[in-house]
Amino acid sequence: METDGITTPFGRRAMTLGMLASQTIAKAVSPEASIDKWKLYRWLCEARPKLGISDRALSVLNALMSFHPKTELCGNEGLVVFPSNAQLSLRTHGMAETTLRRHLAALVEAGLLTRRDSPNGKRYVRRDRQGEIGEAYGFSLAPLLARAGEIETVAAAVTAERLLLQRMRERITLVRRDIAKLIETALEDGLQGDWMRYEAEYRQQVLALPRVATPDILAPILVALEALREEILKQLERQLILQNSAGNAGHTERHKQNSKPDSTSDFEPSFETKQGGDGSIRPETLESGRVAASASRTVDNSTGNAMPADKDGRRQPRPAATNEPHKPYPLGLVLQACPEIVPFGPGGAISGWRDLMTAAVVVRSMLAVSPSAYEKACEVLGPENAATVIACIFERSGHINSAGGYLRDLTRRAERGEFALGPMLMALVRANAHPATRAG
Repeated sequence: METDGITTPFGRRAMTLGMLASQTIAKAVSPEASIDKWKLYRWLCEARPKLGISDRALSVLNALMSFHPKTELCGNEGLVVFPSNAQLSLRTHGMAETTLRRHLAALVEAGLLTRRDSPNGKRYVRRDRQGEIGEAYGFSLAPLLARAGEIETVAAAVTAERLLLQRMRERITLVRRDIAKLIETALEDGLQGDWMRYEAEYRQQVLALPRVATPDILAPILVALEALREEILKQLERQLILQNSAGNAGHTERHKQNSKPDSTSDFEPSFETKQGGDGSIRPETLESGRVAASASRTVDNSTGNAMPADKDGRRQPRPAATNEPHKPYPLGLVLQACPEIVPFGPGGAISGWRDLMTAAVVVRSMLAVSPSAYEKACEVLGPENAATVIACIFERSGHINSAGGYLRDLTRRAERGEFALGPMLMALVRANAHPATRAG
């Protein structure tokens, strides 16, 4: 290793205290010290953000290290490399000479290289009669060996910070998913609570997430989101306790199944309205019907379900469930949630429900929804709400693979009483960043 003393740069390059410190540290390296140069280079790549060097500068350093003939950098050997700018450009994939000089100066300023300039500023080597290197002028890699322990420590710290940032991002993603789905569930089930306030707090924290994050920035946001999730869970638990106070979960589920207006219980008679009658049910019919229903039931052996039977014992099909049209939401709210459908109304505008239904027919064809699927939706939901659902599907068409299948699924869920249009509209309103509340 060159220990001839301190060298100063050639020409107009000024000597700096940093260059002096780098040469002093390099001189203090033990002759027994050694390190694998490519392992050291990997540490440099990890520690690059903390060392203040660019990736292009690291490419130049990689090329310089490749000119050292051995894999190990040892303290008892010469560590000066002396490639010409032309050779260095080839190993940096044709980097321009001016760019090379700029990055070499950055590496020297960062204390990763030291210059050993010749009297005329050229890079060359003098060998003895045996071919051994006597004097070499170029760039010394000794500072890398001297700072190997420091570089390894910095690389480990950067790796640990990156892993911590990754874990924090994962936790924030999970908490965001939990909050969004819990609020959506509460809205769909109509639970009491200040869910709009929770939604606003959630959006405020999400908007505070930066594009380029650090653990220090994400830590308070993660704490706030976890506290919000805990508050929402407590609110949901209180609601469940209140609901279960009237009975256990099984009783509640059976009550929901038997309380649907379109369901037909096996223990209740099916009433027929005589032609010209007023459709009212007489008390004697109600009383006798319950007895007759239990006496005339038969069981379908293939499904195990009880089927009503006539007086001769023959099974009769169940009467079709009737669905009362749902009350439509305000048109203003629908258009606020689904602005994409407005240009398809008559004259490019929608001023009433008739215009919306006209636009829905046009959009239905664009979405490849069959007429039968749309007619069924109109029958179950009502024409206004069916047009609203088409508008919602069109608003999110980029996220739906089969609009027709999705509409049929929503219709079946509506028949079972499992679909509510309100949460869908509110979700679209929030997605369009327009606060809205249901009126009327």
